[in-house]
Amino acid sequence: QVQLVESGGGLVQAGGSLSLSCAASGRTFSTYAMGWFRQAPGKEREFVAAINWSGSETTYVDSVQGRFTISRDNAKNTVHLQMNSLKPEDTAVYYCATKQPGAYIYTRANQYNYWGQGTQVTVSS
Repeated sequence: QVQLVESGGGLVQAGGSLSLSCAASGRTFSTYAMGWFRQAPGKEREFVAAINWSGSETTYVDSVQGRFTISRDNAKNTVHLQMNSLKPEDTAVYYCATKQPGAYIYTRANQYNYWGQGTQVTVSS
């Protein structure tokens, strides 16, 4: 099975930045559509950002658009989420997910096949 491992979470003050990384197993990473989701205490898991197999298309939830950037490096089998201007409401466990094969871009959790273990992001006020 595909394995995903997130890293880069931590504690940061409001207005600060964090960069999350997701390392994926497999030699066909370039065929994977990738996404980031998050879940805060007492809330449903929500879509954050997604990127298609080539990195030519990205999409974001409105609340993070302009602040977060998703990118991928197919040569390294990694996807990243650069988070700037962080707000306390960004506090959540962030999950990396993949749909493989994934020919398009996906924004619904039930469209993804595999999930990482999650990494905690805490933004203090």
